[in-house]
Amino acid sequence: MLPVVHATADIGCWIGAVVVAALLRYGRIPAPVPAVDLIPLIGITAVAHLSVGYGIGLYRRRWQYGSFEEVVALAASFAGAAALVIAYLTAFGHLSISRTVPAIGAGAALLAALAGRSVWRVIQARSVRPDNANRAVIVGAGEGGSRLVQALLANPDAPFLPVAFVDDDPTKAHLRIQGVPVAGTIATLTAVAKRYRASAVVIATPSTARHVTRAVDLALTASGADHPLGVHTMPSLHELLGNGANIATLRPVNEGDLIGRDPAPVDVSEIAHHFTDKVVAVTGAGGSIGSELCRQLAQFAPQRLVMIDRDESGLHATQLSIDGRGMLDSSDLVLLDLRDHARVSAVLGEIRPDVIFHAAALKHLPLLEAHPTEAWKTNVEATHYLLAAAAHLDVSVFVNVSTDKAADPSSVLGYTKRLTERLTADTGSRANGKFLSVRFGNVLGSRGSLLTAFEHQVAKGGPITVTHPDVERYFMTVEEAARLTIFGVAVGDPGSILVLDMGEPVRIYNVARKFAQRHDPPLDITITGLRSGEKLTEVLFSDDETEIHRVHPVISQVPAPPLDFATCCEATADGTLIDAGTLRDLIYRGLGVRDDLTTHPKP
Repeated sequence: MLPVVHATADIGCWIGAVVVAALLRYGRIPAPVPAVDLIPLIGITAVAHLSVGYGIGLYRRRWQYGSFEEVVALAASFAGAAALVIAYLTAFGHLSISRTVPAIGAGAALLAALAGRSVWRVIQARSVRPDNANRAVIVGAGEGGSRLVQALLANPDAPFLPVAFVDDDPTKAHLRIQGVPVAGTIATLTAVAKRYRASAVVIATPSTARHVTRAVDLALTASGADHPLGVHTMPSLHELLGNGANIATLRPVNEGDLIGRDPAPVDVSEIAHHFTDKVVAVTGAGGSIGSELCRQLAQFAPQRLVMIDRDESGLHATQLSIDGRGMLDSSDLVLLDLRDHARVSAVLGEIRPDVIFHAAALKHLPLLEAHPTEAWKTNVEATHYLLAAAAHLDVSVFVNVSTDKAADPSSVLGYTKRLTERLTADTGSRANGKFLSVRFGNVLGSRGSLLTAFEHQVAKGGPITVTHPDVERYFMTVEEAARLTIFGVAVGDPGSILVLDMGEPVRIYNVARKFAQRHDPPLDITITGLRSGEKLTEVLFSDDETEIHRVHPVISQVPAPPLDFATCCEATADGTLIDAGTLRDLIYRGLGVRDDLTTHPKP
């Protein structure tokens, strides 16, 4: 039915246009043009237009009514019809009408038809406009923003009504896209939202452009204290292409979006040959980083992937995430306490790994401050046992997973991890394989991490605790941490420490605010004070690490001064009276640092 209505409306445009064209051409009717000649001309024109329009698909619902594609077809139909009528008048000439009449009429009829379609589109847009939705400022006036606004305005059930754009591109200033103005930059986001009475912000960057998310967060934070604007973001490009995502998948900004940078562009498939058909062992395989290492390494078809941990539940969860079975009946699952020197040697002797990723460690800073001997036994002694066994078996690659707290350490955790870096370098100086360490910051979503703690505090109704309003930490996702650790096998030199690029540190208080404001009513944030051994801001390099070499766009390398474990044992006696001062003394032994390190800070 609709094509008939559309065709009738277009013929009506032709009728009026032909009469107007005749008046324009001759100034009056009937003389010198008989009015009776206009009737057959209109009939001929109607037949010509319907023939051309139907032939090219204009009236067969090939294009959406009022769309750009339909407008092009409409222009072609009017032009084609005019050409046919002019050809008819030239060939037969029995009508006393100039050939300029259909030529002028075609232009007038096209304008009338376009005007009709424009009015229809405005009416349609108004009828589906989500006027009762939350008014939103769209961040990003590019292709993604334009498509998002188009989708929102065409859906009466859309969650947001776009009222303004902000974009830092000066060439987009003062533009109107789909009728929505570009009203400012990201820095003026709060002012724009207030001017247009918006209650939400939607980041229209359908990718992983986290620097934009971070810029939005900083702009809202700089505008004052707590702001009422809810921040949402587009799905990732993978979701848009692979999972049929649409405006229904707009989601609130999560804390993972706030790390301030995009994931590092590293393709680990380039180094798959390091692991394919090799025996690969991962310690701490039940933990957050160890389990993710296992999942990524399993994709490279190793001959064996041996997962080692003393946590049976952790091993079960890791196996379940890889093969979907979790039957705990595989010989590639090894329940082992790395503190047991004899069994470490026996197990590795049976496995004979080609590659070892050592991710097992005690990591909770306050607990290790209270129990430094336990940190020594697990983080230092157990690592030494593993290193010794690996060197004895001629393991080709040994990767020690470290932490940014090992750079200029101030805590027992940092001291012990710095010792493992030096012990790894020492073993590598005597072994045949490549022994190196990888250092990175906090891992988002890992067990016992910041986000996990905040989630539990929110579930209990608050308050959310932050140690200091200005405390900052480096963050990366567990997937990125594992990927870069694996990639380090290819780019790292023996005895070195690879330091992963963590972007800019994140202010913890800002993340806490996100959690607090998500709750209704907003939760309180309590400042508890820095704990023993904690820093206000972490660093990635020690003051004495000056030989920094970039070995990859997102990976730097520094040498680690070797430290023999026998030297450590001389200072720690039987290993039962370890304290922070002893650990600190061991780290700087032989580096020309004063002997009274337990009471004086390192120069």
